[in-house]
Amino acid sequence: MRPLLILCCVGAAFAQFNRGFRGGSSRGSADEQQDDRAKEARKDDLGIQESIEDLCENRPATEYFRLTTDGDCRDVVRCDRAGIAGTIRLASVKCPNGLAFDLERQTCDWKAKVNNCDRLSKPRLVLPNLNTAEPVCPDGQLQCGNGECISKSFFCDKKPDCSDGSDENACTVDEDPNRAEVCDRSQCVLPNCFCSPDGTVAPGVDAGKLEINNIPQMITLTFAGAVNGDNINVYNKLFHPERVNPNGCTARATFFVSHKYTNYSAVQELHRLGHEVGVFSITNEEDPKYWTEGNYDTWLGEMAGARLIVERFANITDGTVVGVRAPYLRVGGNEQFNMMTDQFFLYDSSITAPLGRVPIWPYTLQYRMPHKCHGNAKNCPSRSHEIWEMPINELDRRDDPNFDEQLTGCHLVSSCSNIYYKEQFRSLLQHNFERHYGSNRAPLSLSFDPAWLISNKGFDDVLSEWMSFILTTFSDVYFVTEIQVIQWMQNPTNTQSLRDFAEWKQKCQVKEQPYCSLPNPCPLTTRELPGETLRLHTCMPCPKMYPWILDPTGDGFSF
Repeated sequence: MRPLLILCCVGAAFAQFNRGFRGGSSRGSADEQQDDRAKEARKDDLGIQESIEDLCENRPATEYFRLTTDGDCRDVVRCDRAGIAGTIRLASVKCPNGLAFDLERQTCDWKAKVNNCDRLSKPRLVLPNLNTAEPVCPDGQLQCGNGECISKSFFCDKKPDCSDGSDENACTVDEDPNRAEVCDRSQCVLPNCFCSPDGTVAPGVDAGKLEINNIPQMITLTFAGAVNGDNINVYNKLFHPERVNPNGCTARATFFVSHKYTNYSAVQELHRLGHEVGVFSITNEEDPKYWTEGNYDTWLGEMAGARLIVERFANITDGTVVGVRAPYLRVGGNEQFNMMTDQFFLYDSSITAPLGRVPIWPYTLQYRMPHKCHGNAKNCPSRSHEIWEMPINELDRRDDPNFDEQLTGCHLVSSCSNIYYKEQFRSLLQHNFERHYGSNRAPLSLSFDPAWLISNKGFDDVLSEWMSFILTTFSDVYFVTEIQVIQWMQNPTNTQSLRDFAEWKQKCQVKEQPYCSLPNPCPLTTRELPGETLRLHTCMPCPKMYPWILDPTGDGFSF
């Protein structure tokens, strides 16, 4: 707290200097005292600035840290480089009562969950010397932080090769020496590659095949979590046979399914009706580091294992479970995407694109991301991967879009913390639709935690009524799945021809009866969850054990 205490003293000194001193000495003596005190104040002020500059040297402007470990762990500061005349100042933040600041996660959390109150800052990592005025290493090599030279290919491979470990400390999308190249439109061509320099260009437009007003506005409603009796009634309200897109086919959604508490007979029914099923993990582990720092095997067990469970117990045999969403949108960097490539997943939908004037179109990851790594614990993939990314464009959550209010965007609809009333929710949906429809018509991703729709009474009715309004007002707006967005992008088609667009006509209107009306309520246990008996609802035969991370088929064998 020393710098802050000095600041208080300096303020008092300057205040006294500005007021002047009265009585007790001659005018000349008073002037001399004033001059001496002013000099001392200026000296202290310079000392404070030097101290702050020492604190902020090589520290990111976005990193919060503590000035003391005394107190209740609520106070942190960051280096703000927007002071007077470009000087650095400390901007302070205080967590609400009952919360503490987690240095690792850089956010306020319940105090019981924060275990670094005894530390002043995040560990300072040794960085490699990647940019030097003159070459300091042989061709094909780069310099570690300690001056050692190693092969460029060893950097950011998840194995420390420098003796100081610095080769694994600068591995973001912008730092990784082996990062993907920037978009090259001459080499990246559909149907298997799509990119644009800033991510805002729509497919077919730059080639002159389509104009913006001939592109359909696609809306993807996505839901993440368990599918069961708590939310299936909401889904039935939103997606019924009478709610049809302009091509005559029913409106669709994508469901990223987590395992525990899921009713797989309900998942099977959603798939039968033409909705898309993706994976959201087996464990839905709450610890964010589990996902951010997870290795290849972690992602393999969670996502490939989740797909095995869904395919077996929801009886999905057509190979359409190809999408991944990371819990808490905690992307697993290159490890996640290497696994996805090896396991033939088609796309990820976990990366958020920051709120901007023009939204971002989906892109493939053979080339570098066209926007900054926003959120996601800054762990976006830096290397080249043959995977589609379906970015979640942040939503503008201002109550009055015409008022220039500085509010951060929100990635999930259910994370818009200022939405309390049905009128606000309706305005949020309509304003963000107009942002996309009136600009480049990038797909509008409306992502929900279904519990949010249930807990906010009447919000499901608002969403249902808004969907009806959109479909009766616009003839070029479609509620589609994530896969259907990719299908359109691989074969850009104008709105006049979409009625015969074959990829969107599959399961156009399903009339058949459900596969089963009385699923098996299998009571099961697993050694991985000792003491728990869980019910697995499925139309398929009951397994021996409750499927889990090491035994996704429930056969009792290790995965």
